[in-house]
Amino acid sequence: MNVRLVYPKNLSDVTEEISKIESNVNAIQLLASKAVHICMLIESVSYLDAKAIAQAILSCHGEAVISKESANCLVAKVNVLIMGNFDQINKMCMSLRLQSETLVDVCFEVDRVLKMFEKREKSYYCCGKYKLEIGKKTYIMGILNVTNDSFSGDGLLAGVSNTSRNKVTGGLSSEVSCRSCSVKDKEIIIDAACRQAEIMVANGADIIDVGGESTRPGHTPVDAKEELDRVLGVVEKLVKTLNVPISVDTSKLYVAENVLKAGAHIINDVHGLIKEPKIAEVAASYGAGVVAMHNAPIHGDVIGCITKFLRKSVDIALNAGLKHENIILDPGIGFEKNVEQNLEVMRRLDELKCLGYPILLGTSRKYMLGHILGLPVDERIEGTAATVTLGIAKGIDFTRVHDVKEMCKVAKTSDAMIRGL
Repeated sequence: MNVRLVYPKNLSDVTEEISKIESNVNAIQLLASKAVHICMLIESVSYLDAKAIAQAILSCHGEAVISKESANCLVAKVNVLIMGNFDQINKMCMSLRLQSETLVDVCFEVDRVLKMFEKREKSYYCCGKYKLEIGKKTYIMGILNVTNDSFSGDGLLAGVSNTSRNKVTGGLSSEVSCRSCSVKDKEIIIDAACRQAEIMVANGADIIDVGGESTRPGHTPVDAKEELDRVLGVVEKLVKTLNVPISVDTSKLYVAENVLKAGAHIINDVHGLIKEPKIAEVAASYGAGVVAMHNAPIHGDVIGCITKFLRKSVDIALNAGLKHENIILDPGIGFEKNVEQNLEVMRRLDELKCLGYPILLGTSRKYMLGHILGLPVDERIEGTAATVTLGIAKGIDFTRVHDVKEMCKVAKTSDAMIRGL
């Protein structure tokens, strides 16, 4: 005798397991819908709707818990946790749709989340002329900092001035204005950036992400014209010389408009399109892709806060004319989060799949790793590798990294184990 546990990730996995034992197609489909147990939190509904939801799932032999705050009549919104299998939750929704419009909206969201348990048809991330198949592999976004104060010390403006044109280095220095650089200096910076990008692509980078303003804690802000001056020449040359999508890390509309006009394919916005919503409109007009990152203080459940924020980002993107296939979401490791919150996000990354969009993970060399390992920025490569591996196991599709060659090997190995490639 041999007894073992089976851990299905979706209905397709369950169907495969059942079909090894049962040959009747109808029976397989019926049993599969009962094999996956789901625990789903429905947040911020009225107490009356929460009661209706609880009663509906209980009538289908599932379970429900309504938040204890519901005993306080002054609380306008409450949470309800439902527990059941795929079949029971579907039946619950059939009942609720007959009761009220607000419950119809609840069921729409529940149905959308349930689809995460189905093995979907092929989907793509579309950005300009590029179309990346989601699920095929983990895509590597290489970081190209055209700054002087990058936290990781890799900014290409560091050490460049009108009196120092011989070499572009990665060391930190005082503030440098690209507008004050000579034509020769700018040529040196652009050439150095393009050489670095070419090396990253040769080492396996699928996307190059160009940044003209550091977003590290305590960074020195630069105005839009200075940021554009730093990145525009680099973008113009990269789109002509590389056959990969070029992303620009910016939250400024002026910069986004001009780099997209120059041929950039993606806008990577660390403020999730919320600080400057018109970026989404401009991206849509060029058929570009966007990355929307969570960047707000956490008040309450970490994943709950992140998903609420990113749903707003998605709404802005879709209302602006972007399509589902133009959107990537990023939980924002290191932004407005302490170490404990960052680690919790890492443990719960798979919960973000309920949003229905590809997830980008950016942990490369970050403070969280330095805190854990007690090591400086340039000695965090193994820590980065651990987060990339865990991220892939949790379902991410993109990762943004400094150490492209090493992380490509990590991703390729992880993909083989996790995606079965």
